[in-house]
Amino acid sequence: MKHNIRYAAGSDVGRRREQNEDSGYASGRLLVVADGMGGHAAGELASAAAIAVMREIDATLPDTGSDLEAALDGAVREAGRRLVELAAIDPARRGMGTTVTAMLFDGYRFALAHLGDSRGYLLRDGALYQMTKDHTLVQSMVDEGRITEDQAAVHPRRSMVLRVLGSEGRAEPDLALREADPDDRYLLCSDGLTTVLGPEVLHEVLTTVADPAAAVQRLIDLANEGGSPDNVTVIVADVVAPGAGDDQIYRVGAGA
Repeated sequence: MKHNIRYAAGSDVGRRREQNEDSGYASGRLLVVADGMGGHAAGELASAAAIAVMREIDATLPDTGSDLEAALDGAVREAGRRLVELAAIDPARRGMGTTVTAMLFDGYRFALAHLGDSRGYLLRDGALYQMTKDHTLVQSMVDEGRITEDQAAVHPRRSMVLRVLGSEGRAEPDLALREADPDDRYLLCSDGLTTVLGPEVLHEVLTTVADPAAAVQRLIDLANEGGSPDNVTVIVADVVAPGAGDDQIYRVGAGA
């Protein structure tokens, strides 16, 4: 049976930043979080430009019969080409980049594309699963057995990202395809949320706050109460029965 999604998105500058370099986008079939970097407004431009390119899927992709993974991969790579073009126009933008965590929905399945240290989570049958793996130095050290997850959380270089969508032209996202089950709940977020809130808190909010908009706001509030050192962008989406979904478009953060 074909499903819809009910969703909400929000973004906040956080407690220690003066500007928001995150961007978020949510529609009835596309969810994207992008965390920009580069300084001198280049981070804002990178995340907003990436999402501007990717959201063209909403206008051009047929409702049925599409290869979701190929469509999402192509959109990410096109966004990467756009960043290369912007850096060529202005040398001050060289080195800018953005994370991208995106999900594309056709009513039956979600395609997932991921670059960087923003994250995607799935809440299913009461259990919370992290769908993405951080492309960071500390995660590579954990994978190699050099440090533990607990050590990674406090490592002085935990913010060093090894793979992003950037002006240097590298765009190799992780890709996955997932079946949509009734009552699934998805969370996409920038690392401004997960550097402050652990999986136990995420699980508690996602299981106790039913309304997606209220869940988004609760997570942002908790991150800020914890002194979030970075921008915080959150999307919560629920798989629901046909006719129970949303058709609102959310553009948040720099992408607004």
